[in-house]
Amino acid sequence: MEEWIAGIIDTAKPLAQMGLCDHCLGRMFGKIGTGMTNDLRGELIRDGLREQGVDAPADDFCPLCENVFEMLPRFAEAAAEAINGVESDNFLIGTRVEPEITEREKELKEQYNLENSESIKAELNREIGKLALPMIHRPVEFKTPQVVALVDTRFADVTLDISPVFIAGRYTKYSREIPQTIWPCRVCHGKGCDHCHGEGKMYPTSVQEIIGDIALEMAQGQEHFFHGMGREDIDACMLGDGRPFVLEISQPRKRYIDLDELERKANQTDMAGYNSLRFVQREAVERYKAAASDKIYRVHVKAEGKVNKEELVKVALSFKDVSIDQRTPRRVEHRRADLVRKRKIHWCQAEWISDDSFDLELETDSGTYVKEFVSGDEGRSVPSFSERLGIQCKVETLDVLAIKFEE
Repeated sequence: MEEWIAGIIDTAKPLAQMGLCDHCLGRMFGKIGTGMTNDLRGELIRDGLREQGVDAPADDFCPLCENVFEMLPRFAEAAAEAINGVESDNFLIGTRVEPEITEREKELKEQYNLENSESIKAELNREIGKLALPMIHRPVEFKTPQVVALVDTRFADVTLDISPVFIAGRYTKYSREIPQTIWPCRVCHGKGCDHCHGEGKMYPTSVQEIIGDIALEMAQGQEHFFHGMGREDIDACMLGDGRPFVLEISQPRKRYIDLDELERKANQTDMAGYNSLRFVQREAVERYKAAASDKIYRVHVKAEGKVNKEELVKVALSFKDVSIDQRTPRRVEHRRADLVRKRKIHWCQAEWISDDSFDLELETDSGTYVKEFVSGDEGRSVPSFSERLGIQCKVETLDVLAIKFEE
């Protein structure tokens, strides 16, 4: 008798006498004796018992696993068929086991203090994977699999969990009537009502939907999510090279869509544009959302009085590396904490247009409320352009010209 068997024979005897199959008997000692499968380990344990005069054959119907291991070929075929239906570089197989089976296994382990056992889920995952591997022709990946086939051993059903596809790029927005992302209806919260004409959203489309709907169809995915590096107001344009973003497609059956084609199709509208599309990893989402990039704006301003050209230029130039205090603006205080934020105006230039209108171009810290910097927001933004000019001013249109972010 092998030494490792001799060390467990007393514990193994009552388990074998229960009629456990070789898989289940061997699994109770799965971390003892290397280089063998659990069913072989179970056979060797039974051989050791026979040498001691104990004949304890397996029952026709295993009282623990209910003969689930006889279904391994069927499970493997079902998993392989499901995985082969999607694009991926790798895969992993998992299982959902009858709760009564896992509970019985837990009770046995506690009753006999089986510290070197392996779970039935672990064995099923491994054995199904070994049988499926030749049918899938892709490597197994344990840490970050692109597709996981979850086999329900009760019904041999397979559910796929496919890791998302992430596409980074930049967008420009030319329309002052669409938001960056889907804006659910405030009344029905997406269900559809008279207020939103049954659409479930406040605006017919968005920067997200224009490209997301196309990518979703190309990738045969389930849903799209949009992660922008900040956002501009609906009535603002995003110009220049555009705002960085990451588009996420969940449950994509096709991972390697043609990004040139996606860009071409998305750019057929005159409301927004997309460029520099490329595949990225999940961590790009957090990196983009955490970025604090300076921005360059152009605003067209209307003044409530006559503007002196020389004074206008002088005031603009006075905002060179000037720190300002901005309390949460009135227009967003319903959804933002009431705080005073310190921001910096790096530079500002003015172009006189008429007696009561002018353009400003300025670079600011990330998170600066430019409209409020111009107007003063009833003293909530200090100092403000209106304060220094001595005339109340209001931004009529705002364009983001550049976001200073190195990718």
